[in-house]
Amino acid sequence: MLKVKTKELEISKELIRKIDMICKFAHVKPKYQNGNIICIDKTNIAYVKPHIITILETDFLIFDKSNDIFVNGYQERIKFKDLESYLKDIVKRKNSKTS
Repeated sequence: MLKVKTKELEISKELIRKIDMICKFAHVKPKYQNGNIICIDKTNIAYVKPHIITILETDFLIFDKSNDIFVNGYQERIKFKDLESYLKDIVKRKNSKTS
C-alpha cells in the first residue's frame, strides 16, 4: 500500500510583502493559501502544489522565487512584474460590466 506524505510550505514573508504592495496599488485584497509538497513514501515521486493567492475571484498560482505566475490553472502565465497591470485590467473589466 502506498503512503502519501504531505508537508505544508509557508509563503515567504518577502513574497507576501510584494503581493500586498501590488494589491494595495491595484486597490484589491488578496487571500493566501499555502502550498504543499506531496510525496509518495519509498519512491522518488513528489508533487509541489504552488501557493494560491485569490484576488477578485481569480486564483494565481505562485512558486517561491519564481518570476512566473499562473492564472486559474497552468494554461495562462504572466510575469510577476506584470501582476499589477493584470489586476488593474481585471478591476476595469469588472467595473465596465457593472456600469
